[in-house]
Amino acid sequence: MQPLLAFYGDDFTGSTDALEFLTRAGARTALFIEPPAPEQLQQYEGLQAFGVAGMTRAMTPAAMEETLLPAFKKLQQTGAKHVHYKVCSTFDSSPHIGSIGKAIDVGASVFKHSFVPLLVAAPVLGRYCLFGNLFARMGIGSQGEIYRLDRHPSMSKHPVTPADESDLRLHLAKQTNKKIGLMNILQQEVPQGFDVVLFDALYQEQLLPIGKIIQDTPFSVGSSGVEMALGQYWNSTGVLQPVTAWKHPGPAEPMLVICGSCSPVTAAQINHANHFEVMALNDNAIEHAVVHVNNGKSVIIHTEGATKQQAANILASELGTRLGLLARQIVAQTNIQRIVIAGGDTSSYAARAMGIESVVMTAALVPGAPLCRASAPGSPLDGKEVNFKGGQVGGENYFEVLRSGQL
Repeated sequence: MQPLLAFYGDDFTGSTDALEFLTRAGARTALFIEPPAPEQLQQYEGLQAFGVAGMTRAMTPAAMEETLLPAFKKLQQTGAKHVHYKVCSTFDSSPHIGSIGKAIDVGASVFKHSFVPLLVAAPVLGRYCLFGNLFARMGIGSQGEIYRLDRHPSMSKHPVTPADESDLRLHLAKQTNKKIGLMNILQQEVPQGFDVVLFDALYQEQLLPIGKIIQDTPFSVGSSGVEMALGQYWNSTGVLQPVTAWKHPGPAEPMLVICGSCSPVTAAQINHANHFEVMALNDNAIEHAVVHVNNGKSVIIHTEGATKQQAANILASELGTRLGLLARQIVAQTNIQRIVIAGGDTSSYAARAMGIESVVMTAALVPGAPLCRASAPGSPLDGKEVNFKGGQVGGENYFEVLRSGQL
């Protein structure tokens, strides 16, 4: 079967976000660590979409090009009708790290078309684009206040890619020389003569006509709003039937949380986690965590004491790999069945260190962060439930929701 969509995510948490909204739309979808070979895709009967959880969010532009050029060509060779480069809904990027402009340049060189659609708005996640300016709610899946991106208490102070400009055209112009246009919320037709066209959206239903436009192009860039828009269009045309009910996953006690996020949203969630033993990442973390878990106590291990500046000086690869190996060793010595990894920049490295090859969604608890089942041959994570959470995702009760398995 020719896939409806293939996507390449710039980190793991964002990739599971796209996985969720494709699955919700009714597309049988799998998420892989590396671009899958044809024989891998054939192992998933009836697969209608797939994704690759990359690491480009933490890469230099040169490393991004070296990674994305062969990856995009491999996705193109699968015959997927559309390929999406998936970015964070807060547009985390800079000219030096995680350049979305570089991804657009590489994608445009592979997928020839008159323009590249750019959709960042994802209203159901609290991400809104008006007249080219991005606004974000404090905490995905919460009722937090909405801020213009450059005034957002968390994103304006991101340790690696702080948001200092809310107009995405101006932000992106620092990363690419392509001509960037806008289809604002008052327009009905795509503006002509631009290499990249940014789409406004305030309400979820406004994504449907955008989905119709995107599905006629070979390549797009944006948040999981792309999957939402395409899913709505496919549902409206009968190509897919949406999934409206999910099997209750049930509680997981004890549960393990490994946290590399410096977001104040995640910090509030840790403070709210009353049923967890909270400990700092140190040389004794594994030993202490194993004792608590084997006594039936859920555990959170986090990078306590790391300031934002210190975090910026720690390579995402180094921290993420350490966190993934930590999770792997704890799971190997306990009966843990559900593991949460918190932190967008480090998530891709953590997933690889955990030995994960692919995941499929099993339940929807908090929008943007589905509960998944891991395929990890040769790893203690094989068959376990995993949840990857970006720093901005969830209300204060996030970890309690994942532990209980219900909102």
